[in-house]
Amino acid sequence: MLDKQAMLDKLVIIGVGLIGGSVALAARRAGLARRIVGVGRPSENMDAALKLGVIDAIEPVESAVADASFVLLAMPVGQMPDVMAAIRPHLGANTLLSDAGSTKGDVVEAAHANLGDALPRFVPGHPIAGAEKSGVLAAKTELFDGKNIVLTPLPENSAADVKVIADFWQGCGAHVIEMPVDLHDRIFAAVSHLPHVLAFALVEEIARRPNADQLFSFAAGGFRDFSRIAGSSPEMWRDICLANRPAMLQELDAYIARLTQIRSLIDAHDGDALAAAFEHARHARNEWAHSQSK
Repeated sequence: MLDKQAMLDKLVIIGVGLIGGSVALAARRAGLARRIVGVGRPSENMDAALKLGVIDAIEPVESAVADASFVLLAMPVGQMPDVMAAIRPHLGANTLLSDAGSTKGDVVEAAHANLGDALPRFVPGHPIAGAEKSGVLAAKTELFDGKNIVLTPLPENSAADVKVIADFWQGCGAHVIEMPVDLHDRIFAAVSHLPHVLAFALVEEIARRPNADQLFSFAAGGFRDFSRIAGSSPEMWRDICLANRPAMLQELDAYIARLTQIRSLIDAHDGDALAAAFEHARHARNEWAHSQSK
């Protein structure tokens, strides 16, 4: 873990929303940086981040990254290429970089295309934490406590730089796991990206029906729990779906096939097979929930 001697002189967060703001708060709690600077378009969100003390200052990207110890890219993944291209000419020679994007293949591709000689100092990452709310007002100091952060180091990264980034996330309260880029994208297409698409699709289907108001008026706990993540940022999830397109299409095809199978069981009035499928799912879900509570 970073000690006082290894404390970052200047932490720069580009995109001070839920994730970026929570990183700033967690880093401040742990004393990981002497100064925390936010970069973003002038907005109420950036003003709030400064007023609330989430960040110490707002700076233009050019001056912010020039003397930064560590730059975290915390904007939606669709913005990564443009931001990387914008910061490349201004990066300090020793500045470390990472990101908080939910997809990694596209981010790594953007880094190769846009970071030039700074590429070896970029360690891709993905904190497995979040909420359906967005913006700095949703940021929480404890957001990463006990949560996983996946790092997908590049062949160009040095072990020392990877360790600095890993130590930083540990200081924010997270458990650090390393895995290859393609494995990351396949895993999270199944257990994160697909559930969000399903929640959006269900709400969209009901919202477009002529009697949508009536249907929503009778929706209760089950609908609320299933649809909660449909309150997430549309921009962010649009970018994630398109960035992780091949894996998303595979997962959607697999899910559609499973729905078709269940539809066939209902159509055939095959209660035994239907109950067996539901029992298998219930058991798997309860086993997972039990493992999470340990």
